[in-house]
Amino acid sequence: MSSPPLKLRFACGGYDRVEALQHGIIAPDGITLDFQEINAPRHIFDGMIGEGAFDVSEMSSSEFITRKLMTDFPFVAIPVFPSRAFRHGFIFINRHAGIGTPKDLEGKLIGVPQHSQTAAVWIRGHLQDEYGVDLSTLRWLEGSVEQAGEHAKIETTSPLVPVVLEPNRSGKAMSDLLADGEIDAILGSRRPESLGRHPDVIRLFPDYRPIERDFYERTHIHPIMHVVAIRHDVYEKEPWIAQSLYRAFDESKNWALDRLRISAAQHCMLPFMFADLDEVDELFDGDPWPYGVEPNRPTLEALVRHLAEQNFIREPAPIESLFVGV
Repeated sequence: MSSPPLKLRFACGGYDRVEALQHGIIAPDGITLDFQEINAPRHIFDGMIGEGAFDVSEMSSSEFITRKLMTDFPFVAIPVFPSRAFRHGFIFINRHAGIGTPKDLEGKLIGVPQHSQTAAVWIRGHLQDEYGVDLSTLRWLEGSVEQAGEHAKIETTSPLVPVVLEPNRSGKAMSDLLADGEIDAILGSRRPESLGRHPDVIRLFPDYRPIERDFYERTHIHPIMHVVAIRHDVYEKEPWIAQSLYRAFDESKNWALDRLRISAAQHCMLPFMFADLDEVDELFDGDPWPYGVEPNRPTLEALVRHLAEQNFIREPAPIESLFVGV
């Protein structure tokens, strides 16, 4: 008599690449996924890291790598990346702050949801690598973008070398602080609501798409935001689940890519989607979202290097040491 499927509670955003898993179109071998759709990533991270609230979840890649290398962290990861995004378009400035080029950010007061946020790590890496910005000159205000107060509910990772960083205790959202000229810039994973609503809030790179394309063509880096983490106690009892989950995630992602290409009736409300797909196929050789270590080595090595250069970890680690075998 065969064993019943292992039930695993999985928390993730409702992304197209996991849609087939969420709706049972694809199922991991030997596993029943209790899919918890949570479209606020920080809530997932706080629940998983703070309480072990899920068996499996998406997790901040910078937070996972830092805690994995610097602490006794009770989670393992598989090389599945639910969230990734180019970030040149996520630097927002006040037009009166005297910022015309990236170097002009030096000495400025910059809002960030969380200093250790993966998006912030990537953007600082771009500023340093691509534009020669001296990161040690930047001053930081940390807090939620759209409401007063903090972004994370658990203690987050801090750099080994102190930076000029203060919590936002103004009683105002950072989006409003930027519009009012009380901070000079915001960077991170979220567009402030004041963009488009207030004339003084603009992007540092207004025409960011060709910049991001050029960046990828030169580096083959498509920034990874999140990994899939498994509680160590769950993995230790049932190590086979890593491979089963990996294969199912990959199938689900491919299902979503195939669905995007159905042209008889367009799946997404993007009027120029098929032109975009042509560009994506040309640039990414048909797969803009590969899983596994090897196809993502340039991206993962860059992220680990940024974490070391920004003093979150002591030195880069071999990429293979970050993931369990699949």
